[in-house]
Amino acid sequence: HTHTDIQTLTLLLCLFFLSICDITQKGYEKKRSKLIRAYVPHPGGMEGMSHRPSFAPPSAARFHRRRSSGTRDERYRSDVHSEAVQAVLARHVESKVAVPMPSKRRSLVVQTSMDAYTPPDSSSGSEEEAGPGDDMPGMEHWMTRPAHLGPAHLGSTSSSSSSTQSGGSGNAGRLADSLAHTHLSHPHLAHPHLTHTHTHLTQSHHVFRIKVSVSVVQQPDPKQRRPEGAEMLAVRGEDLGVVTNWPPSLEAALQRWGTISPKAPCLTSLDTTGKPLYVLTYGKLWSRSVKLAFNILHKLGSKQEPMVRPGDRVALVFPNNDPVAFMVAFYGCLLAEVVPVPIEVPLTRKDAGSQQIGFLLGSCGVTVALTSDACHKGLPKSATGEIPQFRGWPKLLWFVTESKHLSKPPRDWFPHIKDANSDTAYIEYKTCKDGSVLGVTVMRIALLTHCQALTQSCGYTEAETIVNVLDFKKDVGLWHGILTSVMNMMHVISVPYSLMKVNPLSWIQKVYHFKAKVACVKSRDMHWALVAHREQKDISLSSLRMLLVADGSNPWSISSCDAFLNVFQSKGLRSEVICPCASSPEALTVAIRRPVEDSSQPPGRGVLSMQGLSYSVVRVDTEERLSVLTVQDVGTVMPGGRGVCVWVYGVPLLCKTDEIGELCVCSVATGTSYYGLTGMTKNTFEVFPVASGGGLVSEYAFVRTGLLGFVGPGGLVFISGKMDGLIVVSGRRHNADDIIATALAVEPMKFIYRGRIAVFSVTVLHDERIVVVAEQRPDSTEEDSFQWMSRVLQAIDSIHGVGVFCLGLVPANTLPKTPLGGLHLSETKQLYLEGGLHPCNVLMCPHTCVTNLPKPRQKQPEIGPASVMVGNLVSGKRIAMASGRDLGQTDDNDQFLFLSEVLQWRSQTTPEHILYTLLSSRGAVSSSLTCLQLHKRAERVAALLLERGGLQEGDHIALVYPPGIDLIAAFYGCLYAGCVPITVRPPHPQNISTTLPTVKMIVEVSRSACVMTTAVICKLLRSKEAVATVDIRNWPPVLDTDDLPKKKSPALYKPCNPDALAYLDFSVSTTGMLAGVQISHNAVGAFCRSVKLQCELYPSREVAICLDPYCGLGFVLWCLCSVYSGHQSILIPPVELESNPALWLLAVSQLRVRDTFCSYSVMELCTKGLGLQTEALKARGLDLSRVRACVVVAEERPRMSLTHSFSKLTAFGCRVNLAICLQGTSGPDPTTVYVDMRALRHDRVRLVERGSPHSLPLMESGKVGPVLCFNICNSVLRLSKTQLLELLTIWVHSAHNGSGYYSGYGEEVLQSDHFISRLSFGDTSTVWARTGYLGFLRRTELTDASGERHDALYVVGALEEAMELRGMRYHPIDIETSVIRTHQSIMECAVFPWTNLLVVVVELEGSEQEALDLVPMVTKAVLEEHYLIVGVVVVTDIGVIPINSRGEKQRMHLRDGFLQDQLDPIYVAYNM
Repeated sequence: HTHTDIQTLTLLLCLFFLSICDITQKGYEKKRSKLIRAYVPHPGGMEGMSHRPSFAPPSAARFHRRRSSGTRDERYRSDVHSEAVQAVLARHVESKVAVPMPSKRRSLVVQTSMDAYTPPDSSSGSEEEAGPGDDMPGMEHWMTRPAHLGPAHLGSTSSSSSSTQSGGSGNAGRLADSLAHTHLSHPHLAHPHLTHTHTHLTQSHHVFRIKVSVSVVQQPDPKQRRPEGAEMLAVRGEDLGVVTNWPPSLEAALQRWGTISPKAPCLTSLDTTGKPLYVLTYGKLWSRSVKLAFNILHKLGSKQEPMVRPGDRVALVFPNNDPVAFMVAFYGCLLAEVVPVPIEVPLTRKDAGSQQIGFLLGSCGVTVALTSDACHKGLPKSATGEIPQFRGWPKLLWFVTESKHLSKPPRDWFPHIKDANSDTAYIEYKTCKDGSVLGVTVMRIALLTHCQALTQSCGYTEAETIVNVLDFKKDVGLWHGILTSVMNMMHVISVPYSLMKVNPLSWIQKVYHFKAKVACVKSRDMHWALVAHREQKDISLSSLRMLLVADGSNPWSISSCDAFLNVFQSKGLRSEVICPCASSPEALTVAIRRPVEDSSQPPGRGVLSMQGLSYSVVRVDTEERLSVLTVQDVGTVMPGGRGVCVWVYGVPLLCKTDEIGELCVCSVATGTSYYGLTGMTKNTFEVFPVASGGGLVSEYAFVRTGLLGFVGPGGLVFISGKMDGLIVVSGRRHNADDIIATALAVEPMKFIYRGRIAVFSVTVLHDERIVVVAEQRPDSTEEDSFQWMSRVLQAIDSIHGVGVFCLGLVPANTLPKTPLGGLHLSETKQLYLEGGLHPCNVLMCPHTCVTNLPKPRQKQPEIGPASVMVGNLVSGKRIAMASGRDLGQTDDNDQFLFLSEVLQWRSQTTPEHILYTLLSSRGAVSSSLTCLQLHKRAERVAALLLERGGLQEGDHIALVYPPGIDLIAAFYGCLYAGCVPITVRPPHPQNISTTLPTVKMIVEVSRSACVMTTAVICKLLRSKEAVATVDIRNWPPVLDTDDLPKKKSPALYKPCNPDALAYLDFSVSTTGMLAGVQISHNAVGAFCRSVKLQCELYPSREVAICLDPYCGLGFVLWCLCSVYSGHQSILIPPVELESNPALWLLAVSQLRVRDTFCSYSVMELCTKGLGLQTEALKARGLDLSRVRACVVVAEERPRMSLTHSFSKLTAFGCRVNLAICLQGTSGPDPTTVYVDMRALRHDRVRLVERGSPHSLPLMESGKVGPVLCFNICNSVLRLSKTQLLELLTIWVHSAHNGSGYYSGYGEEVLQSDHFISRLSFGDTSTVWARTGYLGFLRRTELTDASGERHDALYVVGALEEAMELRGMRYHPIDIETSVIRTHQSIMECAVFPWTNLLVVVVELEGSEQEALDLVPMVTKAVLEEHYLIVGVVVVTDIGVIPINSRGEKQRMHLRDGFLQDQLDPIYVAYNM
């Protein structure tokens, strides 16, 4: 022996003696790890494939037998995965990083309590069936080792007592620790062939070693290597033997046994107690099948027009507990030469997947459905007693097959029994990964050949008894329990699943009772038999010569096989009896392990590296066994067939010997096509594998099986996964079953139902992302669930090297089920994508799994200011500038410098002309003011100020009034008295505690000497609640203007300095900043003149205004413009729309107003409140056809969705200039351009076509006002053929700019920066004001009324609101728009940054159970559209997001509320 072999033998002998010593399990593990430390295999060396058998040491062979030999075969135990998971989790215990646990409203927690949900009646099962409860006590010691289930539900249970426990800590810090210390790279691979080290497989007495050298490949992933084995050769199954007495067809076999041995039992069905319900003999089966065949052909339809002809398709709808009726119907169809299509019983009209079954029936042209009497009575009925048409199903005639409903055939009628030919025998349905259902056609010759191959492989003989637990309508249960059994005159004991759920040991009891030779089960059935095992003495499995494991192709079934053998060896079960098989609907049985007599030869087995498997290569694990997959062989290829492994995608090239590929089979005994789908048929059933030299492997076509694996030494087939479970993430391949096994190895029986877990992938940001969904036990606490979820994420990340995008737990019994109770994977995925899962816990980990984000932007140094208008390519330094038209003195009032003088002039020239009309909530005129009335009321207000207030010239007066006439009179009264007015929104009576402090702050900051208000508000300010909120002793004098003095002021104040302060404009920005802007008399005059010209306001005009009159353009239009221009203003307080949403529109319609001004909040209120009342409003006479201009006043980017519903006219203003842009009727309609949203993040403007990817519509904010010079500067701006511009800040120069911030608030530096800015080149003398907004100018081809070219201003967003994330500039409105589109239940959304995280707050309209559905949808939408990872998702009630009077979101207020935990959220998810 070599030195290595001697070392290995020494190690194994040490372990052998160690295992038989009297030592504790913990001590054993400690000594064992110390012993094997020096013997851990390392990659390297070169050993040829041809030397496989001869170099294996015979002395070591016995240590690779099963545990029955008295040794612990550590390397090839099936439960190493569970120990690996626990070891991985133990690594994370030491370092604890605090991660905030998701917070949930108490009402949500209550809804997921034990009272609200009952445990599911089925907590395990494969994709087809569910199993019994999993809470049975008294499990043996071995049951703490892994016992894996069938497809899509297999995995380890909790770790063995010998494994490393994870310790007492289980807090959320593990998740953060995992994310902080895990750096995964997922390179995109151009080819599936990757690197390997070496593979160990055991078969018979020998250990085969495949060692290949490692070549250095220049790839991003250092672990990526290519397979180096030789190209595989096609493996042949044994020749299909020819037996003289084999019948020429299956119908002939039935006829033979029905006439020769009519009394022989064919099928025994059991009731739910396990007692025989009915024994079907071969004579009965033959006679009943003949009778049914006659009725199908002659009793459906008329003699001239029969409904069913030979070759037609017929649906077989039978429940799972009635195999007798199904068997009769199936053979009746074969005898009638019609094609049976077995399907599941539709329990409701909306069964999961039922619609796809209906599509299959429709495509097959099925018009008749055969069913049993009991099943027919159980189908849903309409009120008239008829069976309704199921969704997606064709119209069917339901035909009951019981003999009492059938006519007896004439004596001279016999079915025509032909030899097996190429006609279609039956169609078996297959559910694809995406939920679609395909029909696999099987020819009669294939049916017969398949039965012959199974007979030869399994050694079936006449009169054998077989116990079948599988679904007899499809797959292995159909092939063995219905078809091959009849060919060999076998007796089938069919165990219904309803009995298995009550008594999981029932199939073992039937094996013992009937002395059965064969049993067909799934690993799930073995597992639940173990759970229910109680050392019962009345059972024995010694009669079994073959235990067929139908899902042996799932690598995790090995655990159930091992554990089952461990326990039931004492009951007579022999190790060689367990025979896993691999099958698929397309290729039928692919491979099966033959029962052998020599028990000294254990089956082939290997421990493969999961990392290697993810690169499609076969390699043994080399690092501490933490990432391994133990696989067992499924025997050799079926007799008469050939098998190869080919590449999964693209050209079907042959794989190498150490490469994972898709198994393909060439045999007569396979499916022929997907019914009616020629394209898919060609890709699956007509595959011609190609060798590396380019030649074909065979002239005959192969069939893709959908199974992934490789062919090992001796032609043994090993399966590592299925195509349906394949998830490709960043070029690496993972199997859903493997991930499920890892999740279940983390305390599975404590928090979730082991059979109710789904793993699938969703496409996010151009790559597949893994999603795990499981049903949670109702007694799990929030903290326990979060700890379990975080540990699952750690385990999957460490074991598989891949991050999980979303892990969700749903309440028990809520995931969609198949008709037999299993988990419906595609429906679950669809619910997830649609936001309909309603999980009770969600944990997102986008930071870990999304590794293909674009690199953060590296900001380049500024070059220097230059700019350009669209349409011209300019070099050199130039400013993009636009100017409004000049203001000329056109009217008499233009000669006045002060607004108070204009009012006095109008009161003398047009005293009875109505300036203001105020409407009530019912639409009636509540009050009005003529020029003279306003002048006189202003005089009395001035007298009040001078007499009672004792105020002097220049004192500041706070006007705290509701929207109305009193506010206007008080404002002009202040001007008459020489005081400076400040309009302040009054506190809300229902919300004094939050609104009164803002009033108090403005009064203090403005240094108001007096407060003027109404008697009602005076009383409110002195109320107990107000006194409790603010100290009333610090208030300045409060004057009630409801009781004005009768006499007028002795002498009105006559201002002399036009640059003196006229009023202060106080407002709170969207970022929460309170500022007062000084407006001079000169600016007021210029402002009013500009608005008059741009909006064409004259004394004969009527204008409806629905704006808040406290700041900005709303105040100017409400209080100033009518006095200056002389037009009549119809005032509609926006607060009145809360009680009457139609007030504004009805007023505009009834008063026949042609021009109206509103805000976005008003527009939104009308849209939401009146969207469903359009017909009722028309009936009330609403007619808006006369409206010429509807101008939306805003300080933000135009809202396209709202304005398209109402109008195309907008206005734009900001603090430094209240109306930069106004829209008049003389100008052209606003234009809309589409810009690339990705370029905006880089402060670039790239114009694109409508409908382009990532296009963002921008509507111009209006035409630049008169006497307004407009600048866009601070950056370089170039224009190329792609129309790429720079996104720049907007500066403005105008006579009506603000004078600066009120010194009581702002600093001089801030004032000079915003209001007194100068260019560093060019015209350095002009004073500009910075607006703080980003935008761009575009010269259009349109002309206005004066014939001038139209300069369009496009505002993108406010600079102070823009978020700097990943080096790019994001505007909140863009992200919010994407979020609102994700789900219909999202009413409103707001985003803001928190440290370096993006926080998304959404308002939920609907049930609180939908709250957690929004988390993954919001995260995905922001990722795909903006390349940002959402850090926190907050789901709240409607109305939580604060909005100011202009309809703008107060994001910073929301941020403060979030940080101070004042939002009372429904759910807060931290995507850490």
